Amino acid sequence: MVDQRRDPRDLDAGLADLAVALRPALRDVQSREALRERAVQWLAAHEGWLVVLDNVTSPNDVKPLLARAAGGRFLITTRRATGWHGIAEPLSLDVLQLDEAVELFGRISGHGEDPDVTELCRELGCLPLAVEQAAAYCAEAGIAPGRYRELLAEYPEEVFAQSAEGSDGERTVARVWRVTLDRLSDTPLAGAILRIIAWWAPEGIPRAYLEPLGSPVEVTDAVRRLAAYSMISLHDDGTISVHRLVQAVTRAEGVESAHGAAKLLLGSKTRDMAAELRWLTHVDAMASHVAPEDDGEGEVWLFESSGLSYTHLDVTRAIAFHKRALAAAQRVYGPRGEVTLRVRRDLAQSYGVAGDKEREIGLLERNVTDHRRVFGRRDERTFEARTELARALSGAGRLGDGLALAERNAKKAERVLGKDAYAALRAWSARASALADAAAKDPDRHAAQAREAIEQLLPRAVAATGRDSTVCLQLRLQLAWTRRLVGDTTGATAMYAELVESSIRSRGATDRYALTSRTWFVRFLWRAVDDPARARQVLVPLLADWERVLGDTAYVRQLREEFAPLLDVTDTSP
Repeated sequence: MVDQRRDPRDLDAGLADLAVALRPALRDVQSREALRERAVQWLAAHEGWLVVLDNVTSPNDVKPLLARAAGGRFLITTRRATGWHGIAEPLSLDVLQLDEAVELFGRISGHGEDPDVTELCRELGCLPLAVEQAAAYCAEAGIAPGRYRELLAEYPEEVFAQSAEGSDGERTVARVWRVTLDRLSDTPLAGAILRIIAWWAPEGIPRAYLEPLGSPVEVTDAVRRLAAYSMISLHDDGTISVHRLVQAVTRAEGVESAHGAAKLLLGSKTRDMAAELRWLTHVDAMASHVAPEDDGEGEVWLFESSGLSYTHLDVTRAIAFHKRALAAAQRVYGPRGEVTLRVRRDLAQSYGVAGDKEREIGLLERNVTDHRRVFGRRDERTFEARTELARALSGAGRLGDGLALAERNAKKAERVLGKDAYAALRAWSARASALADAAAKDPDRHAAQAREAIEQLLPRAVAATGRDSTVCLQLRLQLAWTRRLVGDTTGATAMYAELVESSIRSRGATDRYALTSRTWFVRFLWRAVDDPARARQVLVPLLADWERVLGDTAYVRQLREEFAPLLDVTDTSP
């Protein structure tokens, strides 16, 4: 074996050692250069030999040797995946299968029956070098695989740098990848990309996420070089992947690069549901890799945004992300900073979706108090905070309190800000929402009043904010329900259908808000309007879209279970 681990001079040294091995008497007689030439001449003059060139850096380093010595065969090992055309026939070696990795670990360490071995090999990505290194270390240190996993979690770079006694200290996971990064030092963006993607999930990283880091040519070249040295893998679907051990070693450099990774990930968020779910896997990975006390400004906004995304998918995770964003915001912006108040509002709304109305109202009441202290009673942000509280009160069944607060807030907002100010319209919308909640409880007493209030407010809101603004969408949804309560089923259905079409038109059919509005439309048609045939017509393509976006997940199974009776309905219309 000729070891060419660092640069072409190591190849020359290896060939000189080969000459000495062939004729030991030459060791102290000829120079290293002469010995190297003698080895090459011997290879050129003989046949049937096999020489291993280990850890070759570049095809150009061995091309002259291969041209002169054609009588035998060379086996070249390298991390360089490209550039071998016309020189050698590449054979890519994949990682081990999990059972193979477990068997290798057990053979070296004697811990083959330990249940932690499987999990450790999985964490090591079944990389042969890492499995061998871990097994030898466990055997020599007398520690169990579970303890090695603990050390790996706390001190990844130090653990990956350890080698067994008598083994080659240069052939450790940390050393191999550090040498590779050194070879990429002339392309700084390559290292920057690696330090960023180290914080994301190892699979399914869209190359588009990296576009803001440089010009298209610069980013493409950096990605190309990383792939050429096997630091990342490129896939036909436009994504890249990186081995989790590469990530672990890179993350060990420090948390500073995580802040840039968070901001770049935040800027890559999309409204397409399928793409958003992929995006969330990378947010989840960041949340697991970055300690909460290290969260900075970028993490505040990233985790806040992911909490909003999870609200209608997994409200438990939404609450967890909002709580983490709130803790970071209080540290970064202060306990009464504007961002802190915004995150607290969104945490409250997540509690409301989860059915914890008491916590929702408590957080919003605190927000109202802090808004008055920070911005004053007449600031539009204070009116908005009272609007949110009024909605929460009526939504929790405290209809009298919610309606009273909504009316006081709306009248004062209109007087202070103006009739068509957005905050004033939102305040009046909260009053309409309280009336709609009252109508749902007692249609005979409140339905007509609620419909009249919404019908009077909606044209003003459309003129001031546009037909598809958030406030108008809320008013139109409330109007559809109140029309149904007063017996106008046809008008209610037409309005709800148009509302869904607006959502699809403005956001796309697979946007999470559009999918959610379509789901609620099915419930409206089935339970409120008692039109199972039309509900089924809307449901079938809706479920197909949910399954295409989410796959066979708990949420999709829950929808199928909920709508199972509806799917069994047979349309008997002529």
